[in-house]
Amino acid sequence: MRLDKYLKVSRIIKRRTIANEACDAGRVEINGKVAKASQDVKIGDKVAIRFGEKVTTFEILEVKENVKKEDTAAMYRVVE
Repeated sequence: MRLDKYLKVSRIIKRRTIANEACDAGRVEINGKVAKASQDVKIGDKVAIRFGEKVTTFEILEVKENVKKEDTAAMYRVVE
């Protein structure tokens, strides 16, 4: 699954266009490397997102196309 779509489906970022813009600005990294919005994510990847001065790191636990709002927390785990 594409990174921007994963961020939207997992509700880490609310809209796919915002996720796309964050990736284009270089604020998203996968496993320590700056990621493009089109990069594929897989289980076990560590995604770091800069929100202003704060960096939040997530580990991907599940990749699904369609998820109910209640089940999104099971898709990732906050590392830092």
